[in-house]
Amino acid sequence: MNLNADYVMTIGGESVVAGKTLAVVNPATGKAFAEAPDCSREDLDRAVDAARAAFKTWRRTPIEARQALVKAAGERLIAEADTLARLFTREQGRPVDAARQEILGAGAWMGAVSQMTPPVHVSEDSDKQFIETRYQPLGVICAIAPWNFPVSLAMWKVAPALVGGNTMVLKPSPFTPLCTLKIGEMFRDIFPPGVFNVISGGDDLGPWMTEHPGFAKISFTGSSATGKRVMASAARDLKRVTLELGGNDAAIVMPDVDLDEVAQKIFFGAFFNSAQICVATKRLYVHQDVYDGLRDRLAGIAKAVKMGDGAEQGTVLGPIQNKRQFDRVMDLLDDARANDLTLIQGAAIPDGEGYFIPVTIVDNPPEDSRVVQEEAFGPILPMLKFEHIDEVIDRANDSEYGLAGAVWSRDVDQAVAIARRMETGTVWINQNLNLRPDTPFAGRKASGFGVENGMEGLLEYMSPQAVYVARG
Repeated sequence: MNLNADYVMTIGGESVVAGKTLAVVNPATGKAFAEAPDCSREDLDRAVDAARAAFKTWRRTPIEARQALVKAAGERLIAEADTLARLFTREQGRPVDAARQEILGAGAWMGAVSQMTPPVHVSEDSDKQFIETRYQPLGVICAIAPWNFPVSLAMWKVAPALVGGNTMVLKPSPFTPLCTLKIGEMFRDIFPPGVFNVISGGDDLGPWMTEHPGFAKISFTGSSATGKRVMASAARDLKRVTLELGGNDAAIVMPDVDLDEVAQKIFFGAFFNSAQICVATKRLYVHQDVYDGLRDRLAGIAKAVKMGDGAEQGTVLGPIQNKRQFDRVMDLLDDARANDLTLIQGAAIPDGEGYFIPVTIVDNPPEDSRVVQEEAFGPILPMLKFEHIDEVIDRANDSEYGLAGAVWSRDVDQAVAIARRMETGTVWINQNLNLRPDTPFAGRKASGFGVENGMEGLLEYMSPQAVYVARG
């Protein structure tokens, strides 16, 4: 398989070349380096038809066999991690080592999900009747994956959907389609034709998919604004939806922390992947007693961390992934400067046309400033002072989002008490960015709808069926 050319869709187990293509840009250079298929409505219909035909057999395939194939797909990803990593870096921008870790992690994630089996509930087993509830697959899944973690967040959908007996049509982001298209090729000799289909396209393709009557469910990861449109589209024929959306995640740093111990953890909890993570720390509330010390330590790390082309040795942080997002983040920075906010910036960025923005710490801005109220999804971190616990919890919760949060303190009991008052689906204590395949991940408020991961996430791709058997 040539990873540097010949990007095609996988429909019904076959290569499909689209009539049109779209350019794929390396964000480190701002230059197009490849062409990806631009799926037509006819191609989409063909993919849905292939998935619907395959569903008839796949749903009857014993779950042990489905689990074994999902596990085999994960092992294939792990085996191909080194070869995929450089392509990943070219289209996504993340340094090669971190790219490799995502692919390895996605493979391991599939392996873990392949061990999950839906429960069987027996409500009654008596002389009068036997009542049993089992979980049935839904049908064809529409999966739409984002550009920030294009492999792992796609596999979060693929693994439970296929274990559950569904078939799938997967669309990667038009900004990062290439690895996913190649994964579609890699999986052709693992899954029966039509079980796993991969298509790619521009901005029209997503709406075509969400309104298509052939899908039973939509699983979408992306912005809250787009998620609302997806939900509205799904409502027309009452498709099931799972939406993993944006966040403006708050971390609270208590005065008893060891600053030297936590500073680097907090820094990368905010800036890993150049802060293009839905659960990254995006508002950092620091007790006034330790504010200056933490700010200075974070500024020192920012100065020392190399930002550049992910293909270059020593690069830790890469570019913003696409021009559209780059412009949004730059608009936030311009607004901060226009309002005379104090900006502390890190290491210099490369010259050229790449989408680089230096690590930027905003020093105690007003709560109502845009850099606090809006999700940057880029390397801008507002640090804010607080004095009292009740006050900071109210400030942390005063957001339209509710995805994740963190508390940093030596007093774990107090930290847990604070966590229980935070209006988010996930809270970390003295850690961050830790997600597991066996633990549910769900957003509150505008951060999402439904659940990914854990048994709860698997059952999102299934529907309960109760069977009542009369006796005697």
